[in-house]
Amino acid sequence: MSSEQATHAGEVVIAVQGVGKTFRLYNRPQDRLLQHFTRRTLYREFRALEDISFELRRGETVGIIGRNGSGKSTLLQMICGTLTPTRGGITVHGRVAALLELGAGFNPEFTGRENVYLNASILGLTQAQIEARLDDIFAFAEIGDFIDQPVKTYSSGMYVRLAFAVIAHVDADILVIDEALAVGDALFTQKCMRFLRKFRETGTILFVSHDSQAVTNLCQRAVWLRDGRIERQGAAKDVCESYLAWLFGGKNQAQQPQPDRAPAAQAEPEHWVDARQPFINASNLRNDLQVFRFDPDEEAFGRGGAAITDVHLATPEGARLAWIVGGEIAVLTIQVQVSQPLDRPIVGFYVKDRLGQTLFGDNTYLSYADAPQAATVGQTLTARFRFPMPQLPAGDYSIAVAVADGTQEDHVQHHWIHDALLFRSQCSAVAAGLVGIPMLGIDLSVG
Repeated sequence: MSSEQATHAGEVVIAVQGVGKTFRLYNRPQDRLLQHFTRRTLYREFRALEDISFELRRGETVGIIGRNGSGKSTLLQMICGTLTPTRGGITVHGRVAALLELGAGFNPEFTGRENVYLNASILGLTQAQIEARLDDIFAFAEIGDFIDQPVKTYSSGMYVRLAFAVIAHVDADILVIDEALAVGDALFTQKCMRFLRKFRETGTILFVSHDSQAVTNLCQRAVWLRDGRIERQGAAKDVCESYLAWLFGGKNQAQQPQPDRAPAAQAEPEHWVDARQPFINASNLRNDLQVFRFDPDEEAFGRGGAAITDVHLATPEGARLAWIVGGEIAVLTIQVQVSQPLDRPIVGFYVKDRLGQTLFGDNTYLSYADAPQAATVGQTLTARFRFPMPQLPAGDYSIAVAVADGTQEDHVQHHWIHDALLFRSQCSAVAAGLVGIPMLGIDLSVG
């Protein structure tokens, strides 16, 4: 592999060309030695990867998604140089900092401080550079006095804190991150995501996660690995939607049984009003949302036991809306035609931004968990969700809708439409964040 520094924006910094990886699996450890002295084959071959080709350019963030065993970690280890391809070639330009499986690169007998020196020196920093950045690394990791304890005493979260703190301070050109952030606490994960968003302005990131939302949020492109081959690559939103369609196309099994839930309370919603709404609505900051018509031909998947036939936004009185103002009450109506018996139908929705990030959503399960609305062939299900429409920053949005049969934890998807209803926020008074909510009160006093 080349370690030449990539200097031009858009330059290819990682090129994976026709890569394959085959492992030899032996039934007994001693067969590894015996294989050198016999012509008999004492192993069986397992092809972990086959014919993998893609490129990353300087400044790109690319996600790798796929189920366990699809070859994601093997691919990253070959890119980082800890494994050698059986076939094909990989070229890397620039300094790579990797956060692979938990604890990789750490000596469990060394203290955290000693491992910082070891890991940073492996990544190319001199003794003087490490000492100059030591305080910043410790501050980022936030593990206190444990920095002078052997890392074998660390929790998984502390491992990740220290490992990420090192790679965040080594001036890498390329970051390779494999699922490690899944074990961190929420605050540290947010800190890492802020760092990654800042890093991608100048560097290249190869990011592996089971969280398709994280991939959609962080990455421009994605590569979906399935059984050691590339199933699809392209825009992160499109690839993640295809992956979810495949993943949820069958029956979804819960890992653990869930306790019975109490019936949902039916309380009259409290009347609320944002006192600024009249002023905002009379200004050019009014959050006008243009609603487009339902498109039944948008990309979809499912078993086909039911079909979504209509989706629209309406007033509480039932009048369909072509425009709505953020902060006002809206009713999302979803109609479903049933073509096979559904014992426990669930109808739900997600509101997503243009990057495919889920902003909010809900479904009918909890409201009818104790009294399922069974439906027979030929009947129509109508689900209505009444909520105050959040104030949305200017841009394009979509609503994904779905109908399933079963429970929240164990169900079969019958029809899921990714972008069933599109709408556009023309202007907005949102000061920060992905959505704005009506304020019931804002006070500022001077003593």
